[in-house]
Amino acid sequence: MKTMNILKVGLLSALLTGLSATPGVHAENNGLERTPVLGWSSWSFLREDPTAVKIEAQARALKSSGLQKLGYEYVNVDDFWYQCPGKQGPNVDRFGRWVIDSARFPPHGKTNGIKAVAEFVHSLGMKFGIYVTPGISMQAVRRNTQIQGTSYTADEIANPAIREHNYNCGGMVAIDYSKPGAQRFIDSWADMFARWGVDFVKVDGITNRNAPDIKAWSNAIRQSGRPMVLDITEGSFTSAIAPTLMKYANQWEFSPDVECYSCEKTGSSYPLTDWKNVDKRFDLVAKWWPYAGHGGFNDYDSIEVGNGAEDGLTPAERRAQLSLWALGSAPLILGVDLTHLDRRDLNDLKNRDVLAVDQDGIAAKRIADDGDRQIFMKVEGAGDVIVGLFNTGARAKTISLPISALGLAKRSGGYSAMNVWTKETQVIRRGISAEVPAHGVALFRIAEK
Repeated sequence: MKTMNILKVGLLSALLTGLSATPGVHAENNGLERTPVLGWSSWSFLREDPTAVKIEAQARALKSSGLQKLGYEYVNVDDFWYQCPGKQGPNVDRFGRWVIDSARFPPHGKTNGIKAVAEFVHSLGMKFGIYVTPGISMQAVRRNTQIQGTSYTADEIANPAIREHNYNCGGMVAIDYSKPGAQRFIDSWADMFARWGVDFVKVDGITNRNAPDIKAWSNAIRQSGRPMVLDITEGSFTSAIAPTLMKYANQWEFSPDVECYSCEKTGSSYPLTDWKNVDKRFDLVAKWWPYAGHGGFNDYDSIEVGNGAEDGLTPAERRAQLSLWALGSAPLILGVDLTHLDRRDLNDLKNRDVLAVDQDGIAAKRIADDGDRQIFMKVEGAGDVIVGLFNTGARAKTISLPISALGLAKRSGGYSAMNVWTKETQVIRRGISAEVPAHGVALFRIAEK
């Protein structure tokens, strides 16, 4: 047994103020994502080779695994679904929008390959997502393509002096939204996605200067008449753009990729991540907690739990990742190969008590940061206290917290504290204490007896 350490967490009573409701949130009111999204995305495992066959196999596995029944319902195609002839920008149709790579996503009769996959996903009772980056392709500008439904053309709305992020082809340039036809161009994208049956749009490569793109996509989705989650992910942005995100988007990822690209075996996306890439999220969860709430959530990137040792994390680290994301009420979007799920990982992904912590829609606040001991906490509407005791160090430690730090009054009968991972329940009167493994967590739900 390690020596017990009572964390010094002064002024916790003041810090607890607002833990049950995130201040200042005015999220996109489009009726979507009242709770964080649960699902799967292609990037972590499939990387640069998504195909219709592979996406459909993952969708079938999401259903057959039993995860769909628990709310994991989004199947999202990330980058590399479109034609990329070179660094001059994605290929475009006559209205300047990207063209489907039919070698990866072949048409089914008169139905294009992306719409066909969306229809397959819908047939399983799930939802379908797709990926774009901001701006307009230089291919459209050079060809002077028409903006659908208008007399305007691509060169009239483009600002070639400003390059946008595109990690596949490059060749994307900024849109000048002060120009007539600019909003209509994005509208035409959303209308096209609506016809394809898209339910989720990821706009990647966003920086602080891309606030007009976020607003344009929000307006475009709204006018399309089809509900679509708007997911904003960074090229590199700061909290300065948070007001725009909170007003127009449903979720936003401001952290670097969770994947460990330097760890990968030759010709493989395994291992998917490592502890270093999970560990750096603790400060981000702490920094961004004020900006999340029902309708708009902080996204810490993919959950890399599902493929056992190939995840790149120990069992304790996998639970730590799931716990941190759940405490932050983040989208749980799996990045793993669902067709080869590890039994233990699958059980963790199906833990209803952990999912309940995530789905309460309340972002936890960090109340202690003492070297390799970190504590995050939130209070749910019914009064239950959710607390995560994290050990980011390399050796097991006992982490304890006095009951006063939980914002709870002393009661003769004490409180019930359930470890949501082990299901063990104890009565606490003076505080909570647990032996936490290296890079691990003890996650508790504390309630009146």
